[in-house]
Amino acid sequence: MNESFSILDKHVAVFGAGRSGRAAAALALREGAVVSMWDQGGETAFKGIPTGVEIHPNFSEADVENFSAHLIVISPGIDTYSPLMQAFSAKVPLIGETEFASRYFEGGIIGITGTNGKTTTTELVSRILKQAGLGGTPCGNYGAPLSEVILSSEVPAAVALELSSFQLETIEDLRPRVSIWLNFAPDHMDRYPSVESYKQAKLNIFKNQTDEDTVVVRYGEEIGTPVSKVLTFSTETREADFYSDGETITRGGRVILDLVAETSLRGLHNAENAMAAMAACIAYGIDPSLISPALQGYAPPQHRCELIRTLDGVEYLNDSKATNIHALQCALRSQNRPVVLIAGGKDKGLDYSPILTTVGRQAISAVTFGQIARPLAELFNGSVETTAVGTLEEAIHTARSLAPRGSTILLSPGTSSFDQFTGYEQRGDVFRDFVHQLH
Repeated sequence: MNESFSILDKHVAVFGAGRSGRAAAALALREGAVVSMWDQGGETAFKGIPTGVEIHPNFSEADVENFSAHLIVISPGIDTYSPLMQAFSAKVPLIGETEFASRYFEGGIIGITGTNGKTTTTELVSRILKQAGLGGTPCGNYGAPLSEVILSSEVPAAVALELSSFQLETIEDLRPRVSIWLNFAPDHMDRYPSVESYKQAKLNIFKNQTDEDTVVVRYGEEIGTPVSKVLTFSTETREADFYSDGETITRGGRVILDLVAETSLRGLHNAENAMAAMAACIAYGIDPSLISPALQGYAPPQHRCELIRTLDGVEYLNDSKATNIHALQCALRSQNRPVVLIAGGKDKGLDYSPILTTVGRQAISAVTFGQIARPLAELFNGSVETTAVGTLEEAIHTARSLAPRGSTILLSPGTSSFDQFTGYEQRGDVFRDFVHQLH
């Protein structure tokens, strides 16, 4: 807890009326602030907000001139790079909800970031912390906002805090005792002015760590030279502190977890997530003997290489959560059967050329759909025979016609879903429904 930080009788302006914003407003009220809430939606967006909060619906740049507050607390979904928020933050200091909440949290933090795998790793860390009697509530970019956790009747001794680049943009004081850096690949280029600015936002996870803290990082990742102790994990080299071949996890050449016998985690990508979670919790001081019991019975979240069904000897996998190129590449790399790939969706301005070798090696054919279908098909055709279609339903039927017995039809879009769906969850649900209708 930051003892020097006080908002008593100060005006805190919360931007965003969603769950994070509401939790931040409630926490600010608890700490004695005068609170206002701002959202570009109409008055209906403010239904159920905490009593005593002044509302500002449909706010715009026209409100900047007369705006005044001591602090802005912003929800992660609001673009800090936008001209609108730049105009407001030019007048008043701005921090994110997670940074704000961290100033009132007295427990330990294991922070998790990376382009892919954050949520699974966060869930694994949470389970291990809970097994150790530390609470381990999953929060941040996944689960509850940290402000909400702090306001709960039983505040946990430690949290598994998933941190997206959006939340890390505004970090000032937040200090995880252990930070996990899973991987990095270009993403969110529709928000960030450059790949480097995206990476710099994520690197803020290390900003306040000291030599008493620990960094857990995928072997070979370029993160500079942390001042903290470093533990590495890998599925490619035994030089890392933790190594997995996808079936077991070893440390110093000794097997410490049998993924096949003791867990439901499958694939190299899940092995990496498990190693990162184990390394972080061991670094936190948790008895390694508690890890296997914590992971037993765990099933990865939906939409992450989720097996929907096997029909006519063909597996149908839902990896709709793959909203960027690195996630698509990881999904392909983890398959051990011939793959008919379904990819496509919104055009986010990403460069797919770095994964063409993986596509050509892992896929026997591909089907693209959505806004990016034709340009992606033209690119993929240099590596694998690719068919462009309009909708996901068409893509499923086309992929089925191309998939021989013993193969896998893999929905791993490699981009976001907002051209045709409300989010990756809806896209995955639609895929699941269509696949179950096949006969």
